[in-house]
Amino acid sequence: MKRALYFSLFLCSFLPSLAAQSLRLGIIGTDSSHAVEFTRLLNNASEQDHIPGATIVAAYRGGSPRLALSRDRIEKFTKQLEQNSIPFVASISDLCTRVDGLLLLSVDPELRPAEFRQAIACNKPVFVDKPFAPSLNDALQMAKLARDHHTAWFSASALRYAATDLPHDAVSAEVWGPGDLGENYRLDLAWYGIHSIEALYGIFGPGVQSVARAHTAQTDVLTMIWRDGRTGTVRLIRPDEPFGAEVFQPAHPPVQKTLSASYAPLVRAIVTFMQTGQSPVPAAETLEIFAVMDASQRSKQENGRLIMLPTTIVGFTKVAP
Repeated sequence: MKRALYFSLFLCSFLPSLAAQSLRLGIIGTDSSHAVEFTRLLNNASEQDHIPGATIVAAYRGGSPRLALSRDRIEKFTKQLEQNSIPFVASISDLCTRVDGLLLLSVDPELRPAEFRQAIACNKPVFVDKPFAPSLNDALQMAKLARDHHTAWFSASALRYAATDLPHDAVSAEVWGPGDLGENYRLDLAWYGIHSIEALYGIFGPGVQSVARAHTAQTDVLTMIWRDGRTGTVRLIRPDEPFGAEVFQPAHPPVQKTLSASYAPLVRAIVTFMQTGQSPVPAAETLEIFAVMDASQRSKQENGRLIMLPTTIVGFTKVAP
């Protein structure tokens, strides 16, 4: 108890000084296009959508030979970062003394538990790109590890911030987008389906009671029911489909919107998080999203059976609407 209190007092005294200066951020995993795009937004003040307040100052290459998405792209992205004068370090621990916060961007979720554990050891705030973990069980263990070490973290898709201006008093909503299931993902929605799920959570927030999933070669359709009676649908189309959303309110015409995949709102949220240590997405909400993906996979395996979600996330704050 005393340790937690001392940590909170230290954080409160330390964070205001961070907010007043440009923070130094380090990248873990340069096999993702996000490593290049986030660096562009943060480091290039001449960019129209430049985000001030933080700068990428170092990177750890990482990489995963098991995924073509990693092994076929890491050289390209690494070279682009080197051309932007980003120095590389030999290990995640080497980043610790160079940075104020970490961006875990590795494209292979199977690496997340080990890389997150090393990042937590730095005692610096950590942003984890989607998906936070390779499975629900891993996500629970990682969140517990961060809590036990009193380390701030958050994870989100850029699409979460694309739908926040839609009416939040809707009783039903539908989100659609690309349905690529990726390769070798334990949760098959963790590669691209998570974007549309996050967009729906950006509209409704947490509190899902049940999920059912219909699967064909061309589509996946998730039907989700919130505990207060609201309903949400996620429609995933293959091989590709622009992101979009439609919300339904009583006595009003539906409101539809094409959803932008711009990184700027997410990067702005990351900078604020690094400055304040306050996650814009509670841990319990991220864990609920993993519970939804886990349940939807079981529903798919059981021919679309309705799967009930737990009313609590073990060891974390109760998820409520």
